Amino acid sequence: MNQERLAQIQPQETIVKLEKWSEDITVEADEMWSFVQSKKQQRWLWHAIDHATGETLAYVLDTHEDEALLKLKVLLEPFGIKQFYTDAWGAYQRHLDPKEHTIGKRNTQTIERKHLTLRTRIKRLARKTICFSKSVVMHDIVICLFINRFEFGCAI
Repeated sequence: MNQERLAQIQPQETIVKLEKWSEDITVEADEMWSFVQSKKQQRWLWHAIDHATGETLAYVLDTHEDEALLKLKVLLEPFGIKQFYTDAWGAYQRHLDPKEHTIGKRNTQTIERKHLTLRTRIKRLARKTICFSKSVVMHDIVICLFINRFEFGCAI
């Protein structure tokens, strides 16, 4: 984030996207692996989309640990999620209410497809590539800029 530019922005220049969400929001959540410098230094994109529309609701770039899921849950709280569809990764089972959590591939096809699109468009996310980041900061910036532009329509 450009702190200097952020300090210069006037409130009237800031655009906030507000939408009325339906009563029963269901979410597909998944995580996607990438790396910085070497495959030993892993970064994970934790991603949540609206199951009905495929629209990205929130994402977090972090490690493959429970704290990343907890950060994503905090970002999702304002949406009042009624149901989570995920894979069988243990963090989901530990931190999501079993009544609101369904495990399986049947309801996560949209987010898996979205991850394929991201892997195709951002070479740093491809599993076998010669294009990789040398720092965590640059890795996260490139991915965040793309997601913010592609998913949220924010000008870069």
